Formats: sequence, C-alpha cells, structure tokens
Amino acid sequence: MDSKHGKKPHAMCIPLPLQGHINPMLKLAKILHSKGFLITFINTEFNHQRLVRSRGAEAVRGLPSFRFETIPDGLPPPQNLDATQDVPSLAKAIEENFLGPFRTLVTKVSSYSPVTCIVSDMLMGFSHAAASEFGIPVFLLWTSGPGSLLCFDHYPNLLEKGLMPLKDSSYLVNGYLDTVIDTIPAMDGIRLKNIPPFIQYINPGDEYMAKFIGIQIERAKSALAIFFNTFDELDSDILEALTSKFPPCYGIGPLYVLENKLVDNTLASIRSNLWKEDLECLQWLDTKEPSSVVYVNFGSVTMMTSQQLVEFGWGIAKSNYPFLWIIRPDLVIGESAVLPPELLAEVSGRGLLSGWCPQEQVLNHVSLGGFLTHSGWNSTIESISCGVPMICWPYFADQQPNCWLCCHKWGVAMEIDNNVTSDEIQKLVMELMKGEKGNFMRKKAIELKNKAKEACALPYGSSLINLEKITHLMHTS
Repeated sequence: MDSKHGKKPHAMCIPLPLQGHINPMLKLAKILHSKGFLITFINTEFNHQRLVRSRGAEAVRGLPSFRFETIPDGLPPPQNLDATQDVPSLAKAIEENFLGPFRTLVTKVSSYSPVTCIVSDMLMGFSHAAASEFGIPVFLLWTSGPGSLLCFDHYPNLLEKGLMPLKDSSYLVNGYLDTVIDTIPAMDGIRLKNIPPFIQYINPGDEYMAKFIGIQIERAKSALAIFFNTFDELDSDILEALTSKFPPCYGIGPLYVLENKLVDNTLASIRSNLWKEDLECLQWLDTKEPSSVVYVNFGSVTMMTSQQLVEFGWGIAKSNYPFLWIIRPDLVIGESAVLPPELLAEVSGRGLLSGWCPQEQVLNHVSLGGFLTHSGWNSTIESISCGVPMICWPYFADQQPNCWLCCHKWGVAMEIDNNVTSDEIQKLVMELMKGEKGNFMRKKAIELKNKAKEACALPYGSSLINLEKITHLMHTS
C-alpha cells in the first residue's frame, strides 16, 4: 500500500519536543498533506497535554488523513507543567527512552496505513534505527539555521586544534572569544563567540549537548535528504557547503509563507503553540502608527536574570517607543518574571505585556518597526520574511551564528552586548527605529522579504521547485 502502487504516501513526522522545533515540523507536515500525503504527527505525551491546555482538544483532533499520536518521554513531570523542559535532560531522554515507544508506534500506525517515509527532526536520530528495522526511508528537517549546522559540524575541528573547550570562565571575558575562525565555508569572519556555545563546556550539561549533537550529525549522513526552513536566495552558499558533507540539502522556506500559500482551511484549527495566545495584542497593534512599535520576544527557551529583565525594561521604557513585550512566566531564572511597579507606571499606556502571541501575525502587522529577539531561527526567518529589522540578544544553541549572519552577512540586525544595560538598550532601540543604521537595516530586510516572496511564488519559486524535488523523492523512495 505504498505510493508506488497508487496509494497515498504516508509520512510519520516527529519533531524534537520543544516549541521551536514543533512549529516548523507541523508546518512541513501540513505542506506535505497539501501535496497528497497522509500524515501521522507525533508529540510527546507531555507536550500533547500542554497543547490541549493552551489550544483545546481541537488542536490535536486532526483528520482521518492527518492524525496525531503520542509517545512518552520517560521524564518525571516538572513542577511547572507549562514550562519548557530542561534541554540536557530532554536530550538524554531522547537517546535512552524514545526508540522503543517509537518502534511500537510505527507498528501500530502501519497496521491501518503502511508508513512509506519518516520525516524526523535531525536531532531525533534514534529514528534511523527504527527506519532501518522497518525498511522505511528517512528524511530530515533541520529546524535551526543552516549556518548553525555548519558550525556544529565544525566542533571536532575546534577540539582537535585545541581552540575549545575553554580552559576556565575567564576566557568568556578576556577577549579570547573574538578569535576569528577561517575554516568554516561561507562564513568568513565568524568568531569563536559566534559558534553555538555548547562546546565551551562552561555550563552544566553543555558537554553532553555537544556530544549529543555530534551523534545526531553523524547519523544524519545516512538520510536521503535534509530540509531547511530557508530559501536559496538567502542561504545558497551555505546549503551548497552542507551538501558537500551531507545528503542533498534543500531550502523549502520560509515555511510559514509556503504554508499560507499551499495549505487549505481544513487544517486551520491545527496549531502548535504550547502557551495560550493573547489575541488582544493584535487589536492593540491596530491602534498604533505604522512602523512605530518595538516587538520584544525572547522565544520559548531563553532565560535571564531578574536584573537583566529590569535592564531590558528600563532601556525599552527610556526609548519612548510603544512596545509589545512577550514575557513568559518562566523567563526569569528561578523567579517569577515580574517588572518593578515604578517601571510599569512609567510605561503605562505605552507598552503592552503579554504571555504569548501569534508571532507571524504580529511581525506582519503594519505597526511593527523593529524586533528585539533572542535570534532563534523561527524568529529570525519570520522577521526577515516580514521585512522587520532586529536587535539580537542570542542565548544558546543556534542563536549565536544566526545573530552573526543577521548582523554581519545580511545587514538586517544589531547585536546587544551580553552584559545588558538599560543605556545600551535605549540607544540600540532608538537607532533601530529612527537612526541611519536602522533605516539601512530596514531597507535590507525589505529586500530579503521580497526575495522570500519570490522563493515561494507559484509556479517557479526556488522553494517550490525544491519542494517538488523532495516530494517526488519521497513518493518514489
């Protein structure tokens, strides 16, 4: 009952169980569904329950041709059932606990519709073992920026040359991290500080994360193809460099643009935000002047100290621009994310604080003038494809190279020093919104927005052509 015999192909899609990985995988699953695939989408039981709480049962009900299934993660429930799970603990669980339940699920699902391919997050590398057992081809989605994959792949070289790990924490501040690395293709001028920081081995869990990612990268080399949430006009040189080391690499993004173009309303209720969205912020944005609002969102994983939160707050307040600030309940390390009363009084009527929002709609809003971001790839590619310039404060994982590319290669962003001060935030926000550099960045962002539209334009946009190549390969493998 596979596609070679006239039946619909059936893709099992399994994201890494974090918000920033679930979102692009769900978009890809919807796009594949629009191309005639049956879909089985797999969440962990923990995230399934979060989705039900945030969006209601409708979000995971699915359709006969788009089903949801769950597997356990084997982790003890956290104190806060709506907080992001600890990343190193989750990575260990993936390696130790996921293969057995996934294997059982493939057997169960195949009993009513044989699985013809597995579409796996690249970091869910156990899927290769299951696929091999069942004789099913594996296709991978790298949900981060393609530049970050080049950097992760470079980890062994940094270790071999003795450039990493850092000898002690003094190397974080003594200028050593400004060392330029001249051996990463298509990323000339990148410095040690711009490499994903797991390899520094300063923070607990980082050494395990570096090894975990290395294992997944080696496994990835047995896949048939790797998909990226980007477009050729933005990343062609990096994709070309990756294809020389990995299976064929295809840019099929921005996925949200392609989703809006190809996916019909039957899947409209299927969304993946694990926090309840505040839709009133869109009405608030309607009351603001064009290009006047600063949007602030540090994503689903980034954490900061209460002092950093206050410095950001006063910096934004002193800029005198209206702002929409998304503050997750778990944003501050070990404390509630609460701004001081005098700061709230200062910004009353000018700023809107919210717990979560529909980011794509916010970034597309005419009132948006700039984005203060953690440089996660979803936020980066969405901001680029909406033509919104950025201020970047990268936290971990792929965010450092994403920030470097935005600032130094694409010219659409400025970086905040890691030691946040309100004066620096004020200065950068004012430059972003009305300064000469801000205007230059806005023009560059709009240029890239137009290129993103062209990449997704019917019928011959580069991302659409790549999508056709991939779906043909998935039908015939």
